[in-house]
Amino acid sequence: VTQSDCYVSLSLPTASVQHFRTKTVQNSKNPMWNETFHFTIQSQVKNILELKVCDEDNITQDDHLLTVFFDVSKIQLGENIQLCFQLNPQGKEELEVEFTMESSPDSPENIVTNGVLVRKFVFTVDGSYEGTKTHTLSSCLCPTSPARFHYIKYNQSALTVALPRRRRLSREPCYHTRTVRHVLLCFPFVFLLAATAISRGLSVVPRNLDARLGFDLCTDEQNFLQNRRKVVAAALKDVLHLEEDLQEHEVPIVAVTTAGCGIRALTAMYGSILGLQKLRVLDCVSYISGSSGTTWTMTKLYEDADWSRKDLGEIIIEARKQAAKCKMGAFCLRSLRNYYRELSQRTQAGHKTSFIDLWGLMIESMLNDGKCHHRLSDQRRAVNRGQNPLPIYLALNVKDKVATKDFREWVEFTPYEVGFLKYGAFIRAEDFGSEFFMGRLMKKLPESRICFMQGMWSSIFSKNLLDAWHAADNSEDFWHRWTQDKVTEIEEQPDLPEKPYEMATCMFTPTSGLSTALRDILTDRPAVSKYHNFLRGFQMHNEYIQHEHFKKWKDTSLDSSPNDLRGNSEHLELVDAAFFFETSCPPLMRPERKVDIIIHLNYTGGSQTLPLEQACRYFSEQGIPFPSIGLKHDEKNLKECYMFDGANTPGAPLLLYFPLVNDTFQRYVAPGMSRSAAEMELGKVDISSFCSPYSTREVSLKAEDFNKLLKLTNYNIMNNENMILQALRMAVARKKQPLSQPM
Repeated sequence: VTQSDCYVSLSLPTASVQHFRTKTVQNSKNPMWNETFHFTIQSQVKNILELKVCDEDNITQDDHLLTVFFDVSKIQLGENIQLCFQLNPQGKEELEVEFTMESSPDSPENIVTNGVLVRKFVFTVDGSYEGTKTHTLSSCLCPTSPARFHYIKYNQSALTVALPRRRRLSREPCYHTRTVRHVLLCFPFVFLLAATAISRGLSVVPRNLDARLGFDLCTDEQNFLQNRRKVVAAALKDVLHLEEDLQEHEVPIVAVTTAGCGIRALTAMYGSILGLQKLRVLDCVSYISGSSGTTWTMTKLYEDADWSRKDLGEIIIEARKQAAKCKMGAFCLRSLRNYYRELSQRTQAGHKTSFIDLWGLMIESMLNDGKCHHRLSDQRRAVNRGQNPLPIYLALNVKDKVATKDFREWVEFTPYEVGFLKYGAFIRAEDFGSEFFMGRLMKKLPESRICFMQGMWSSIFSKNLLDAWHAADNSEDFWHRWTQDKVTEIEEQPDLPEKPYEMATCMFTPTSGLSTALRDILTDRPAVSKYHNFLRGFQMHNEYIQHEHFKKWKDTSLDSSPNDLRGNSEHLELVDAAFFFETSCPPLMRPERKVDIIIHLNYTGGSQTLPLEQACRYFSEQGIPFPSIGLKHDEKNLKECYMFDGANTPGAPLLLYFPLVNDTFQRYVAPGMSRSAAEMELGKVDISSFCSPYSTREVSLKAEDFNKLLKLTNYNIMNNENMILQALRMAVARKKQPLSQPM
């Protein structure tokens, strides 16, 4: 057995696109390299140096022994220090590295930041975002048209030019083919900046960002709320029989949040919305959020700019017809041809297509009589005067081969913007899917039709085995241990002064081949919805981990690994938010929205208490004010509605929870009207058995079953009018309470 042939590979992704490595020290138990590497860093960016120790092998792939992750911000400016990383205290294995931090002679760099993300100003040079370009040279060896490339300043990028050299053609008549040999010329951008002749092509391009960095609500949503408050104030005065008009600051923000899958959720939501409309409470609502199957109902409602002010009878009749029709037409040869043509056009336009896009086209075919040209940004017409609540759709951004438990990011969609809650980064809804770099719109793509968004919001085909176990019994921890990277905190000597925003020094140890194979099996997703990453080119701020907004949504292990976050990924990988827990609450918990009442409409299958319990536990762990709940004692005999006032949790909204249950509806045809003997059969609505027509597996419903579920959810709202009005009165009273008094 030979000793190790070790070398060290160095990577600092925020400073250089290149990987550097030392020479290999042959057959040594104590290798010493004595090599120096230079990086130019931006001090406001979180710079994590990766020191990868490998054992070189001339026959097989080099063995990856370990990787040390070191936060460069621990080194003080002007300091020269030698650190000893304790790799294995028992075996006395150490890695010694000397660091020197010097001030750069270059002028300070301008950046744009919201405290979490950092956007540097870019140079327009021959270089990086665009990748490879081919240009034809004229007779004077000048390009026939100028080329533009975009790269991150000080990122040690290099321009590689391949000049084709034509080989001499053979005189033999049978060889008419010619081959091309490339001569590679590599110019580091440091050289380009110093060379006057070449640097004429460099120009700083000052331009406003096309992405919005900030945690405040966008101007459009603020204007919407101003208009909606007038509608809500008038509705509350009418519903609560108030003697005086409410002042603007006295108007509570009421939100409806929905959750559930498939045709079951689509049908049930129509009944609930109809009930709220009949009680005149719908005009008191400012937000409606949805995920999974409820997004099917929401997108149909918002095709009509004044839907909440109209009789919903016609749209419900149409929904019943679509639910009851045979769905085999969505899978016929003609439909498949149309799908192929549509996906080909989508690919040619520049979108990244996947099976989820095909699923979206199938949803469109199953729920419509023809092609729907509606888009997310078109829904602005339904909210531009504050005439309807603002819709919010929710999805999760995940990583390939990484468990949802280890990495997930909430992404919200409104008619105005699409963005990440924890990064405070948003783009216009019509720009979602287009190509961005460092906050600038580089290539505008056609906005996706709403069916592709529905496919992504309800992507049942994106679930991996761990997600399935989590949904089944909420105890996938045993298998989760097999999917986690082995990362441990290690010490460095001498001890360095600690700062609250510094990352602990960590060591990654590769898992065995068996563990890797098992992880691939458990975390592999059959398909995900892929869209161009509008965060591409952004870097993490040096103190991002301490930012109050980031901390609010920091909920996975990879959030502490800035090199693994989304700045370098070309695509977002979006899945149904129900893969984590079945609720669309998170966007409503943004403190900027100041929601006072949440009406939670639950249409999920299985346990009717689990989604709320999961949400309550999650928000508690995140430090987000949310009412404490207690439904375990009622699990087997749930009521139609529960109110949790959040009095013991300062800042928490009032919560009205409507589980999907069939309680008094079995005996009453309407609130206060008992069923006759002939009507008792209509009160039997099987919503929970394995053979239920409302299983989340179903994509069709008979008209009779549709009507039953519609009437059930409508009744459950109407029968709890007093509790809804009580919550509204409490919210108004709290808003009127002077700020100096405790809530």
